[in-house]
Amino acid sequence: MTSVVIVFHSGYGHTERLARAVAQGAEGVAGIGMANIAIDASGHVPDDAWAALAAADAIVFGSPTYMGGPSWQFKKFADTSSKVWAAQGWKNKLAAGFTNSGSMNGDKASTLSWFVTFAMQHGMVWTGTGMMPANTKQARRDDVNYLGAFTGLMAQSPADASAAEAPTQGDLDTAVLFGTRVAELANFGRRA
Repeated sequence: MTSVVIVFHSGYGHTERLARAVAQGAEGVAGIGMANIAIDASGHVPDDAWAALAAADAIVFGSPTYMGGPSWQFKKFADTSSKVWAAQGWKNKLAAGFTNSGSMNGDKASTLSWFVTFAMQHGMVWTGTGMMPANTKQARRDDVNYLGAFTGLMAQSPADASAAEAPTQGDLDTAVLFGTRVAELANFGRRA
């Protein structure tokens, strides 16, 4: 069985909704074992998380974008992975990432670029969305990949919206498709 692990921090629940949608897409692919690992408010993961990450074929990173980058809790998790880095424990694993912010832009690309650099430090293989953007005059906010992200999944949640209200259905649908893509590529990599 191919293992996909999502490790994420969510400050207000919006990024957690994205993580669940990515997982839904991955779980829909035959032969996929799925795990979600939440980084807590102190920047810690459960003790058994490191074994799940070590066994993963693909690791998907998720964080809200705060002040132009991932949350400090995600950065603490990343810094804690230095022992894994020293042993090259994630080398050649598939990597992907997602983020959410209150604004349409919100410097989410900076967070995704940070994830790419983090994955490259670990010797991982990065995958993006593989989706065309919804960028025509007929495009609507609930269309798939309305934010036009290629490097990774981007979503937007208004600052005054609860996690029950946002991200939009289009962003959640994009997350499901993104999860499917990651799982299919992980399956392919495992067979190659």
